[in-house]
Amino acid sequence: MTNLSTRFQLRQRNSVSGRTLPSPMPEPMQANLDRAQALLAEEFLGVTTDGRVVPGLYQLQKSGLSIDPIKNAANTFLASLNSEEKDAASFDVDSIAWRQWSNIHPFLMRHGAFLDELSPAQRDNAMALLKESLSPKGYQTARDIMRLNESILELTGKTDEYGEWLYWMSLMGTPSSEEPWGWQIDGHHLIINYFMVNGRGIMSPVFMGSEPNDADIGKYAGTRVFHDEEHLGLVLAQSLSAEQRSKAVIGDELPPEVFTTAFRDNFELKYEGIRYNDLSSSQQGMMLNVIDTYVGRMRQDQASLKMDEVKEHLGETYFAWMGAATEKDVYYYRIHSPVILIEFDYQRGVALDTDKPTKDHIHTVVRTPNGNDYGKDLLRQHRENADASHGHKS
Repeated sequence: MTNLSTRFQLRQRNSVSGRTLPSPMPEPMQANLDRAQALLAEEFLGVTTDGRVVPGLYQLQKSGLSIDPIKNAANTFLASLNSEEKDAASFDVDSIAWRQWSNIHPFLMRHGAFLDELSPAQRDNAMALLKESLSPKGYQTARDIMRLNESILELTGKTDEYGEWLYWMSLMGTPSSEEPWGWQIDGHHLIINYFMVNGRGIMSPVFMGSEPNDADIGKYAGTRVFHDEEHLGLVLAQSLSAEQRSKAVIGDELPPEVFTTAFRDNFELKYEGIRYNDLSSSQQGMMLNVIDTYVGRMRQDQASLKMDEVKEHLGETYFAWMGAATEKDVYYYRIHSPVILIEFDYQRGVALDTDKPTKDHIHTVVRTPNGNDYGKDLLRQHRENADASHGHKS
């Protein structure tokens, strides 16, 4: 890992400048925006292997779990906002805003209540919503990503690009114990979409990353993220025999980005790599440990439901690898089944400016394939059931 203090002189944070997009926009930024708008214009289908959604994977039923702590935290956050802030934060449950998340420039397509402009008490209320929705470890990861976004500000001085509170919080629908609603946090290296209905939470897409992954100087020196994501994936890869590795490795070069990043809600990604059933029992346990690291970012009761769903499809679950497999190497891996897609990828330096992927910059993503990102399949079923109960035709 690069010692960052030898590369940059620590800078003090100044007041944030540049709250709007430049006009005219630089050509690469305009191209990103044009591409995003074209993809968002497509009707949502979901990540698939061949452009066709596998039906019947997700069942709308009462979970038996209480999400009242999440609902109450959401209502407390909303109550702390003034009318203008509340209006900015509030969207319909099926709003296109769900799909307008992005990891690139902070003002490209942002929406919601801007945490940097809220009071400390209001920000605490927003973080309480995350804390109730996530596991302790998941919440720690989310907050540490935000802290490391402050660290990169300290290193670069780019106040219009980075900062601990350059994140936007949105509420979709009305917080409820049973009716559909959700929340989203959106900003650099931290995007969580969290949908709920009938006491069941769907947390995807989730995009988490960081540059740097650990801070050795500054306000948050000692902060470190993605140790388990790195280590457990590598342990599984290193356990493979030569024959297994010939199946699992699908390339020598890393992709420039995770395949299902922003605006790729309808991406087609075929199954590749080695199948769960072709692993030994100990290796199967390793794969489940990797999956649980990502799923376990949710609060425990919700994560248990998701892991049960994952285990129903283990025979159709694949592990794929790109790159070498030593501690010093950069690499890409993914775990892919009909009901979960996990990607891990080292990136080239952006703020730290390197031409090749580096251990200092990681992106991860979690998707719910076959039409249930943002809980959209469960929302569809909920509405069809409501229409049926009222004698309407869907």
